[in-house]
Parts: sequence; structure tokens; C-alpha cells
Amino acid sequence: MDTVSQYDDETAVEQIDDGRWRGRVSSAWNIGDNPNGGYLLSIAARALEDAVAHPDPLSVTTHYLRPGIAEADCEIDVELIRTGRTLTTVRAGLSQSGRTRLEVLAAFSDLSEPVGVDAEITLPPPAMPDPDDCVQRSAENQGVGLPILDRLDIRLDPLCAVPGGSDSAVIRGMVRFVDGRAPDVRSLLQFTDCFPPSPFSLLGAIGWVPTLELTVHVRRRPAPGWITAELRTDDLQNGRMVESGALWDSRGELVAQCRQIGLVMRRE
Repeated sequence: MDTVSQYDDETAVEQIDDGRWRGRVSSAWNIGDNPNGGYLLSIAARALEDAVAHPDPLSVTTHYLRPGIAEADCEIDVELIRTGRTLTTVRAGLSQSGRTRLEVLAAFSDLSEPVGVDAEITLPPPAMPDPDDCVQRSAENQGVGLPILDRLDIRLDPLCAVPGGSDSAVIRGMVRFVDGRAPDVRSLLQFTDCFPPSPFSLLGAIGWVPTLELTVHVRRRPAPGWITAELRTDDLQNGRMVESGALWDSRGELVAQCRQIGLVMRRE
């Protein structure tokens, strides 16, 4: 008998009305006291998958309006904006306690179906040590509780794993589900937002880094195995950072690219 993965169980939703779904936010994916942003997005994306015919989230832009509430129900309102032959555009708002926590605008397509020229340009993965030679992400290094590490096995390139030990704001690492669940397109949304903030490697143990906006472009369906990530801060000024990144699967195929605006808060 197949066992439901922790990720699927803890991002599950049920439709309760036309255009409305209900879920529950678990504390198992917290960063400190707050639910991880990629986890909240995964719940909203589950409702979006139910609402559209196209299988793959091609482009997903999320605005985080306020922190989520752990161990509490949530509602996701979904609106179909346009359905075409190759693309469906849809929005969703996830709310708790009567207040919207995040707003999502997404385009879904079918990544297995070609739609244009037969040519390929891609981005190669970074050189990475074997997972056993990488450094486990830890709450001790970041100075914040990380319940999410009971769900995700996150390992960092030793060259950027020491707080403040690098000469650049870059994080490289690998991630997989602790329970062995294989990656899929929805989980890529989670994986773009599970690593330490890239300024960590340059500035050391920093405070909370809340995401204001995150855009993910899914490029390919991932193969089973580890997902490799490289994330770098392109600009940091007055506590506002712009971070860009990419994910590769176990075959070395580029599977997602991402960009986010976040706040680098002072450590209390």
C-alpha cells in the first residue's frame, strides 16, 4: 500500500465551493515561528492544480502580504483568468483568520508539448561535491529554529556553508525530501525557497529575511533524485535584497529559475 508523503499530506486541499479550497498550514515547515514561504505557496499551488487542465506551473509570481499562521486552517480563492490551447492563466489568494497572506498569479502549460522552434539553449549546473561531502543545513549556524529540516534534507557546498565565510553572497546546495518523495514540478516551488538566504555566506548569521515577492519559472519536469540549487544576491541596499537562482535535477538538467525581493532584517 502506497504511503502519502509528508509534503502531499501537509499541502493537501479540498474544494469547498466554486473557486474555493480549504487546507491546513502545518508547523512542520516553519522557519522560526513562521511557515516557510515556499511551503505556503505549495498549498496555494495545489489548489491551482485542481482548478486548471494544464498540468505544469510554467510561471508563478507570488506576493507575500503578511506571515502565515502555523497549525491553522487556510482558504484559497482561485480565479481562472484565461484558458487557451497551450496556456491557462490563473490567480489565487491564500487567507487565514480573514486576512490574505499571499497572492499568486500563475501560468500553467504542458512542458511535455513543444510549442515553437526545435532548438535548445540552457544553463549548466555548478560544480558540486557529492552530497556526503556537503554540510547539513543547521539551526545552529543560522541562529534560528528550523523545523523544516525534519521535512527537507538540505546540504550546502562547504565553500559557502560557514556564516560569513565566503567573499560573495552565493549559496549552493542540494535538497531532497526526507521521506524519499521524488521531486515534481510543484515541489520545485518549495525548493526555490528552502535554502539559507544567500547573504548568509557573506554577512554571517543575519536576522529574519522575509520574502516580499517570488517569481519561479519552471523549465522542465525533474528526474528523481537530488535537486541542486545555486542562489545569489544581485543587489542589497537599505535592507532590501534581490536574489536570483536556478535549480537542476539529478541529470544536470535545468528545471527551474527564480528571482525574489526580500528584506534582510537586523539580528535582534
